[in-house]
Amino acid sequence: MTRPYDQMFNWPNLLTLLRILVIPLLVIFFYLPVWWGHLAAAIIFAAASITDWLDGYLARYLKQSTRLGAFLDPVADKLMVSIALVLIVAEQTFQFVSVPSAVITIPAAVITIPAAVIVAREIIVSALREWMAEIGQRARVAVSGLGKIKTAVQMLALVILLLCDNTTNAVLVFTGYVLLYVAAVLTIWSMLIYLKAAWSQLTAE
Repeated sequence: MTRPYDQMFNWPNLLTLLRILVIPLLVIFFYLPVWWGHLAAAIIFAAASITDWLDGYLARYLKQSTRLGAFLDPVADKLMVSIALVLIVAEQTFQFVSVPSAVITIPAAVITIPAAVIVAREIIVSALREWMAEIGQRARVAVSGLGKIKTAVQMLALVILLLCDNTTNAVLVFTGYVLLYVAAVLTIWSMLIYLKAAWSQLTAE
């Protein structure tokens, strides 16, 4: 006989919980005063990003979708992304990127603006989905193909920027910045699509 907690703590849910539990390790390794600290933080974030895809795949393949998993999965995603952005913003606001002929100072706004856009979008879309779920219309704002592309670009950008420090080659740093701006544009675009899908409900009497 299957006990309730056996269903709750299945492999997909355990992977999601693991993604939450490694967040303190991400922060600790990021601030370790060793040359490999940022590398370890980037690897942890990359591994967590892979489990984000894997737990969803296993839940569908093994038919082990649960209410706990549906709750924890977006929580884990938003915690990982938000904390990674906070770490990167704090680091990049005073970073100097060395290039062969000069030292470039990166203004704080360059990294703060896309980070703020991404966090703001997550808050808006989360609130929208919660409200749509309350009126039984959650499926209308389900994750879209564009949302998945945005997530992939965003995760790649964060992995690169977590890896960077003030000794990192400028090309890699700017690659991370460009990808983060692409993710910010995609995040606004996907938000507008979700709002459009929900607009008839939002404006109904």
